[in-house]
Amino acid sequence: MPTYNKLVRDFIPQIIEKAGKQYSTKVLDTDDYKAALRTKLGEEIEEYLSAENDQESLEELADLLEVVYAITKTHGSSMEDVEEIRQQKKEKRGGFNDKIFLIEVEDD
Repeated sequence: MPTYNKLVRDFIPQIIEKAGKQYSTKVLDTDDYKAALRTKLGEEIEEYLSAENDQESLEELADLLEVVYAITKTHGSSMEDVEEIRQQKKEKRGGFNDKIFLIEVEDD
């Protein structure tokens, strides 16, 4: 039986069960959950970076966003709060729409 030792989406156990396979799981405590979410975030970033086409990229971005939603909750906040912070930062510093690539800045 393969060992995964990773955080999975909520319905994965039912999907495995419907496939007629045996599995084992556990519910993480808060600290382990936060650590697992950080690991999952890294996994999803790697999967996005490895995507080979636009559709795969969008699917990986959706997975990444799901992890961000979960992480946000662990900080006692909401995506609305994150969006507000994002908007404030965009107003002060801009977004990334102009495709500006900084090469160097003169040192005083």
